[in-house]
Amino acid sequence: MKFEQERDAGSALADFPVLASRAKRALLCMATLLPAVLLWGCAGIVSGQNTTPPPPQTYNISGTISPVTGGNGATVTLSGAASATTTANSSGSYTFTALANGTYTITPSHTSYSFSPASLSTTVNGANVAGKNFTATAQTYSISGTISPAAGGNGATVTLSGATSATTTANSAGNYVFTGLANGTYAVTPSRTGYTFSPGAQGATVNGANVSGVNFTATPQVGQTYSISGTISPIAGGSGATVLLSGAAGATTVANSSGNYSFASLASGTYFVTPANTGYTFSPVNQSVSISAANVSGVNFTATAQVAHTVALTWNPSTSTVSGYNVYRSTVSGTGFARINSLLVAPLSYTDSNVLNGTTYYYVTTAVDAAGVESNFSNQATAVIP
Repeated sequence: MKFEQERDAGSALADFPVLASRAKRALLCMATLLPAVLLWGCAGIVSGQNTTPPPPQTYNISGTISPVTGGNGATVTLSGAASATTTANSSGSYTFTALANGTYTITPSHTSYSFSPASLSTTVNGANVAGKNFTATAQTYSISGTISPAAGGNGATVTLSGATSATTTANSAGNYVFTGLANGTYAVTPSRTGYTFSPGAQGATVNGANVSGVNFTATPQVGQTYSISGTISPIAGGSGATVLLSGAAGATTVANSSGNYSFASLASGTYFVTPANTGYTFSPVNQSVSISAANVSGVNFTATAQVAHTVALTWNPSTSTVSGYNVYRSTVSGTGFARINSLLVAPLSYTDSNVLNGTTYYYVTTAVDAAGVESNFSNQATAVIP
């Protein structure tokens, strides 16, 4: 029994260290678990500090480019705090989005247009920016040239066709110009009666610059003849008036019942046209007309009826016995006198009924005796016809 007790006691003692060892392991586990719990708690705190912040707020810049023809399709460039490019819509409106606060510059561009202002500066500061507007102005150009020689170019009609249509007249030096033209392809064609042109027409392309030197040569057509025409008014003075042509050729015609007249089959040259009609004066008295391979019209005159005037002359009797008197008249003082009476004037008076308006006349008389001897001129008398 004793032995057994001792053995049992030994067994008990022998098992103690084992229990003790398990106790250590349990403590170690606790020691190990506790930091794990603490670490888990720390991990939760760290996770809370790493939450993603909300994105920063952004804003817009917008405006309009007018008129629509210049704004539609215009390129709008943004620079400064950020860079971007957009295209204005069919109404000329544009918008830049998602912009942070800052200072920006907006610049529009469009082929064949300039803009006012050329650019705009704006600042975004916590709000959208609107009304950044521009005005587009179409850029235009010219086509010009010369038709030579000047005799053929002067007054020539020049027609423009193609991207747009227009007509102009070459000046006295044969120069012409078409202005206000947009980019495009055009054709230029000169014309003038009595002339042919080389070349007959020319193409011209406007592409961001003026086009000059679109020149032509004019050549007179051989054997071509022309006319001079006009009207004498009023009809009372023009109807039946005689019209005299002189200068490069001579001719006479009579104005019709409407006062119209015309000279045909005339070569190029310088002419003078002079109307006449009894009882009328004309303004101008005559006109110089130059034909340069073209008909000339509108050579007009105004007829003014002459007011009937007379000049009554009286004189003192001769101290000698006479058979009668002669009356002389001139339009030049002191000379050029011509007798205006057909028979000797017996009384001491004479009436001159054949005088013209606006003319000054000078008169003298002579005495004639029975033998036909005529005295010297009397003193001179003057009559001014209004």
